[in-house]
Amino acid sequence: MTLDAHQHFWKYDPVEYAWISEAMPVLKRDWLPEDLLPLLQKQGFDGCVAVQARQTEAETEFLLERAAAHDFIKAVVGWVDLQADQVESRLSYFQQFSKMKGFRHIVQDEPDERFLLQKRFINGVQLLQQYHYTYDILVYERQLPVVLQFLEYFDNQQFVLDHLGKPDLKQPIKKSWKDAMYALAQYPNLYCKISGLVTEAQWNGWTAEDFKPFLYTVFDAFDVNRVMVGSDWPVCLLAAPDYASVLEIVADFIQGFSEADKRKVFGENATRWYRVEGRG
Repeated sequence: MTLDAHQHFWKYDPVEYAWISEAMPVLKRDWLPEDLLPLLQKQGFDGCVAVQARQTEAETEFLLERAAAHDFIKAVVGWVDLQADQVESRLSYFQQFSKMKGFRHIVQDEPDERFLLQKRFINGVQLLQQYHYTYDILVYERQLPVVLQFLEYFDNQQFVLDHLGKPDLKQPIKKSWKDAMYALAQYPNLYCKISGLVTEAQWNGWTAEDFKPFLYTVFDAFDVNRVMVGSDWPVCLLAAPDYASVLEIVADFIQGFSEADKRKVFGENATRWYRVEGRG
C-alpha cells in the first residue's frame, strides 16, 4: 500500500487555529478530504495518515469521523491529554475506532524545553503500548537532546520522529543535528518521517539540492526500513507551488533505489508501523 504518511484536515476557525498567522493566508480556509483525494489519486497513493493540528479531543473526533466516511484515510494520529488523571479511560474509549492508530502532542510549542521528561507525561506515553498506539514526536532541532533522554524511559513503545526533528533547512546542515540523528537511530523503536521539509526551508527560495545532505543523513542513519514520506499537506503549500512538488523532492532523491526500497519509503514502512488494515 502506498501512503502519504502525514497530512492534516480542518474546518478553519481563527480562534481554534490561532497558529495560522497572517503570514499564512493560504491556510485560512477549510481543508477537507475531498480536497486531498484527487491529489492522492494523481500521485498514485492508496491512502493517507491524518494527523492532529490542534490539541483537543474534539479535533480527534473530527478526524475519526472523516476517516469513517472516507476509505482512503487509512489511519488517524490524534491528540489526548496524556497527563490527565483519566487518560487510561480515554485511551480505552478510542479503542472502538479501528483507524485510531496513535497520538501526538505539539511539544515544540511547550514553554518548558524539558516537557517530554515530565513524569506525568512519561507515564501517559508509557500507557500507549498496551493499547497498541504509536506516538509521534514533534519537536524542534534544539529539543533533540531531550528526545534522547525521553526515549530511555521506553523499551518497545513505537515512536515516529516528525519532520526530521525540524532542522533549520534555511542553513547548511549542522553537525549537532547530524549527531543527534545518528544517536536517535540507535533506538530501533523509532522511525523517522520525511515530512515538513519545505516549510523549514526558505519559503520562496529553496531548491531540491538544499535537502540532499539532510536526506542522505536520514537514510544513512535510519536505513530505508525505518523512514516514511509525508507531504504535510496543506501546510506544505506555504512554501511549495503544489502537492506534487513536495513529494518529488524525495522521489527524485531515491530514484536510484530498488523498486522494493521505494515501496518501503512511500508506504510499506508506514503501513506496518501504523498497523494500517485493508488493501490499497
